[in-house]
Amino acid sequence: MDLLKAIIVGIVQGLTEFLPVSSSGHIIIAQEVLGLDYGDEDNLLFAVMLHGATALSTLVVFRKDIYNIFKGLLAFRKNDSLSFTISILVSMVPAVIVGLFFIDTLEQLFSNLLIVGCSLLATSLLLLFASKKRSHGKAINPVRAFVIGIGQMLAAVFPGLSRSGTTISTALLMGTDKDKAARFSFLMVLPLIIGATIKKIFETSSINQSEIIEQANTMTIPALSLGFLAAFLAGLCACSWMIKLIRNAKLYYFSIYCALVGTAVITYALTS
Repeated sequence: MDLLKAIIVGIVQGLTEFLPVSSSGHIIIAQEVLGLDYGDEDNLLFAVMLHGATALSTLVVFRKDIYNIFKGLLAFRKNDSLSFTISILVSMVPAVIVGLFFIDTLEQLFSNLLIVGCSLLATSLLLLFASKKRSHGKAINPVRAFVIGIGQMLAAVFPGLSRSGTTISTALLMGTDKDKAARFSFLMVLPLIIGATIKKIFETSSINQSEIIEQANTMTIPALSLGFLAAFLAGLCACSWMIKLIRNAKLYYFSIYCALVGTAVITYALTS
């Protein structure tokens, strides 16, 4: 992978991980446009770097929230931090089950542009409905967290269905406050991103020496570094920007974007 492609894919990953437009869908589109195979072994090291970059950007943006959560947990008594942590853990259950037992089935979907296009249209409708929903200031309890987790699971199953768009919209449709919905959506995925990164590190360590040498030839240190930096900086911007957009209820614009891209992808898939 050359330097320009590494930067482009890094920016796509960093931006779309947090904006409600589907990172998986846009990575597939980027693969098609740039002629890449993001999931093959030659790019496994690159995938590790990009996941690590988005995890790091989340840690930076929400460093105060994460610090307060751990501070509350170390108090060893029932408080908001404990309730929030329990809700985060509950929200992870559906995605973890799918990831552990249905990963082979999921991989077959991540090469189908038609599914990506249809899922982007579904994201568009979900964002449209959520943008018109008035907040009732409801807190995210374990029951609501599980429902939001189901939305995250569906986003993992269908490439093109935005994870952040689905989870934020689900929270808003249940009457959750905008700030709480955005905060929960971004923090709930952090353990999954870190877990996926660790998993890929183990996968990388299982590659034999000749394959590692081959990857070193195809993925240079500058390409890895620039991809990581691009994903990290794009992630910082997207995460911060998305929080402000949620507060100002600007999901409608992303709904239009997803509808346009989804329609274009479906047209391309049916005519190519």
